[in-house]
Formats: sequence, structure tokens, C-alpha cells
Amino acid sequence: LSRWAGRGAKVRCSSWACRWQAGRAGTSPTEARPPGPGRRLRYHGARAVQRWSASLTDREGSWQGCQPTAGRRGQILPAGPSRALSVPQVSPEQVILSHSPLQLFSQFHQRCMLVAGQGPVEENAHNLGFKHVVTIEALRKAYPLLDMVDLRTVTLPSPFSAFHWVILFGEPVRWETSLQLIADVLLSNGNPGAELQEVPYPHLPILACNMDLLWMAEAKMPRFGHGTFLLCLESIYKKVTGRELKYEALIGKPSPVTYRYAQYLIQQQAEKQGWKAPIRRLYAVGDNPMSDIYGANLYNNYLKSAQQNQVQAGLKRSPQAASSQSCESILVCTGVYRHNGTVAKQTEETVFHGHRDFCFDPSLLQASHIVQDVDDAVQLAFKKENWS
Repeated sequence: LSRWAGRGAKVRCSSWACRWQAGRAGTSPTEARPPGPGRRLRYHGARAVQRWSASLTDREGSWQGCQPTAGRRGQILPAGPSRALSVPQVSPEQVILSHSPLQLFSQFHQRCMLVAGQGPVEENAHNLGFKHVVTIEALRKAYPLLDMVDLRTVTLPSPFSAFHWVILFGEPVRWETSLQLIADVLLSNGNPGAELQEVPYPHLPILACNMDLLWMAEAKMPRFGHGTFLLCLESIYKKVTGRELKYEALIGKPSPVTYRYAQYLIQQQAEKQGWKAPIRRLYAVGDNPMSDIYGANLYNNYLKSAQQNQVQAGLKRSPQAASSQSCESILVCTGVYRHNGTVAKQTEETVFHGHRDFCFDPSLLQASHIVQDVDDAVQLAFKKENWS
């Protein structure tokens, strides 16, 4: 991934991602019917599904294979969004959470993992394939002296050995406790009860999901997201050790890994429904320019780069083996982004809310299209694809 993400991001390459070849591309006839295999819609935000579900069913009410993405909600189970949407046609397999691609990290599933976040993080980790999981809560009970925020903790026997990896699913409930205990694990090389003479470096590998600095809830102003928590952890580690905190992989928007995984699932769903034609175009709908739009445009650059590399290498494109050709970004005005009708500032002056490991490319913040809401986004895609 690091090879093709260079224009807009620095992404560390994991072995599974470098070998992974998913998705297909080619040509397919334009037909006046609901979404078919030639072009697919991907939605960032579970609430959006309720607005457009009726447009994506046939006369019998059968689901036509759209791929919704439940953006930043990495603290819930995949079945949760599909139930909350009140759209019975949406199955858990059609919902991508920020941590969903971690199930492909099978080479790490047998390691002892410290997992941080809120909600059913232990169940999420097990569902992803990780066998040995320890939560922050379990760690603080096993080592109560580590958490000076709450001295009421009762000591319990430690049921786990040294940690091998750290998984950060999302922002925790008590940031100070999680920051302290994660730092303890990193500084002790996975043995929080030990006292080392030197700080180990490189530190234990970290997998981080969901990099949104801010997100929009019911409040009038955006809330701190997991990206803000990561910023705190990075700052603390740098201040204490003088070295940079490193990530084995960053998962979730705008990471190309997530978009690649979404394309892979889209292709799987198309094949299950008997659609043989390759997928040529992807449409990504979101409300956050810094994550949804940035990520979609970054992935579009990857698709274009992959095509150019094939041409330069003199390889014959196979409709069955090639990837999609484009990913158009559609920005809606119902979330973080608000279109007030005034002249926008120059993108060069925009404060970059993306993660530290993603280089700022102002051009990637420019959406292919801007519409009022997700219903308008669906209609726009219908129009571009000549669907009635």
C-alpha cells in the first residue's frame, strides 16, 4: 500500500495488504434499472440508509446490493447498525465498521492482544478472529496500582501473559486510564508489572481503527473522535520517550485499506447475487471532507495509478481480474460539512484534521460532487448512470 498511497498519504505496508488482489473491472452495459454490478454505491454513515433504501429495491422489495459503511462506529457489532436502520434488507455483511478489515490480519489472530475502546470490544475482537484478548478493564483489575485515577480497584489474579500487540478500536470512556495503561504496556514491552532498565524501541505493534479527529452527533458542534485520542497518545509517548509512536496499520477512513476492503465485499455480494459483469465505478457518499472525501479521492488515485502501472508494464487487462476504474466522492451537507453559501477558503489554508501519518494534499479534500443530502446523492448517481 505504501507504494501507491504516496501521493496523498504515508501508509505502512502490511504483508496481507501487499498481496491482496480483490475486485474486478471492465465494461458493462448501462441499463435502466436499480444498481447493478457495473457501478456500486458506498455510504459513509449508517443513518443515511433509511433515506435511500426504497430507491435500491426492485418491484418485489428485494435488496439490490448497495454497500453501506457505518463510518466511525467501531464500538458496536456489525448487526447493530443493520437493526438500527429499520431496513430489513440490510444484513450485517453489508455493514463495514472501522475495524472490519482486521479480520484479514489472520497471521496475528493467535497473539495476546490488549484492546482499547468502549462497548463490546472484546466480543468485536473475537468476532474478527483474535483468540487471546485482554481489555483495559481487565488489565486495570489485574494491576490496580497502574490506574491511579481509581484506587478502589480490587486486585485480581492476572490470567494473561505478556502482550504481543495493541488494538485501538475507538475512543474509550475514561481517557486518562486508557492512556496510562496503554503507555505502561508499550514502555514495558508488554509486561506492565515489570520494570525495565531501558525503554524498548521499536515498541509493540499497534493496530489503530478510526482516525476521525472530530465527528458529528446531536450536539451543535463536532465531538472529539478517536483521532483526538490517538493524538493524545502520540504526544504522551513522544514527550516521555523522545521517539515517535508507530503504527503497524491504520484502519478506517481515510485509509485505502478500508476502501479496498469495501470493494472486496462489494464484489463478494455481487457474485452471491449472480452478477457476472465486472464493477467499473464506485460512488462514495459521506459528510466529512477530512475522512470520507479525502479517503475516497485517495482511493481513486490508487485505482488510476494501478491502471497506469498495468499499461506501463504492458499487461493485458482482464475484466475478471482487474480492479474498479474509479471512485467518485459525493459530499453531503447533513453532518460535519455545512454548505452556507459563502465563498469557501482556499484549500491551501485549510487546517488538516487528518492523521499525522497522512500527508496533506489539499486537492483530495475536493469532492467530485456536493449535494444537500444522501437522497440527492443517490439521485445523482442514478442520473450519471442513466438509471430511471
